[in-house]
Amino acid sequence: MTDRVLNAGIFLITLIIVVFCIFRTEHHWDLERRKKAFRFFTVQSNVLCAVGALLMCCFPEHEFAWIMKYIGTVAVTLTMLTVFLFLAPSIGPGGLKKLLAGREFFLHLITPLLALLSFCIFERRGMSFGIALLGMISIVYYGPLYLYRILYAPEEKRWDDFYGFNKGGKWPVAFAMMACGTFLICMGLMGIQNL
Repeated sequence: MTDRVLNAGIFLITLIIVVFCIFRTEHHWDLERRKKAFRFFTVQSNVLCAVGALLMCCFPEHEFAWIMKYIGTVAVTLTMLTVFLFLAPSIGPGGLKKLLAGREFFLHLITPLLALLSFCIFERRGMSFGIALLGMISIVYYGPLYLYRILYAPEEKRWDDFYGFNKGGKWPVAFAMMACGTFLICMGLMGIQNL
């Protein structure tokens, strides 16, 4: 029962933030904001985790639902650790406060913690190395997408380097660190699942 409450919380928090804070401006719905909002790994990872959480609410015994929740948990854990270990220090004084203000408090901290809590305590089933590697999907997808959008996309479709991963042309180093970090998260979660 506790796991369903936590999963429902993850789904509802994410749904409310996405619908009311991202798609809606002060006086009207603005679907154009959706395009900009979904550029961010924060949004993508939280939506992925929310889908996994919803599946676990509806089909808690199904392996597919559990794997989706795992993939989403890895993604939001990566989001949270990136905020604390990379983005906040790179912004400088007050960076963490800015990154945990408003809806970011939920997307960067609360839903990742809820996902970790539910997955590591209430949804332990044991995990093989092969299943653990599925947690790499989010970074394997988003990393090349981000690189293409900041460097190689046509000018009108190009994104700013809003994460600063290509600062000083150091994209390969940033991607390697993100991939290694994601792998370590996967291994850590596998270890907890197999305790």
